[in-house]
Amino acid sequence: MANAKISELPIADALTGEELIAVVQDATTKQSTINDIVNYLVPTNITVSTGIDVDLNDTAYDDAMMIKLTWDGGAGNMSIYLPLAVNNANRLIRIISNGGFAANTRADLTPSGGDTLDGAAAPSHYEISKDYVGLTVWSDGNQWYIIQAKA
Repeated sequence: MANAKISELPIADALTGEELIAVVQDATTKQSTINDIVNYLVPTNITVSTGIDVDLNDTAYDDAMMIKLTWDGGAGNMSIYLPLAVNNANRLIRIISNGGFAANTRADLTPSGGDTLDGAAAPSHYEISKDYVGLTVWSDGNQWYIIQAKA
C-alpha cells in the first residue's frame, strides 16, 4: 500500500488521537498525532475576574492557540500576560471574549519580560472590555504583533 492513492486507502475508524499522521511542514514530511492537531482547534477556556491575572507563560498554556475568555464577577480590571516572544516564534494566539463583560470590566492583553505588542512595551496593552471582542496576535520571536482585531 506504500504507493496507493489516498482514495484507495482503507478508512480509519475508532481513532484514539495517538495515531501518527503525515504532515508537510516547511516542505518536509513530518509526523504528528490527531491530539496535537486538535490543540490548535479546541479553545482553552479561561474565566477571568477582577484582580486575577493570567500569565500565558505558564506551561498550562503552552499549546493554547485559541483562548475563550469569560468574565466572572463584578466590575474591575485584570491582565493577561503574553508569553515571551523569543520562546514563541511564529506562534499565533487567538483570543475571543464570549460573555460576562459589562460596563467597567476590562482584561488587558499585555506583553511580558520586556517584549512589545505592536512596538509598545508594557504597560501598553490591548484592552478587552466587552463581549465578542476578538484578536489574533503573532510572534516573530522578538515581539508580538496584533494582526487582527474585532471590536
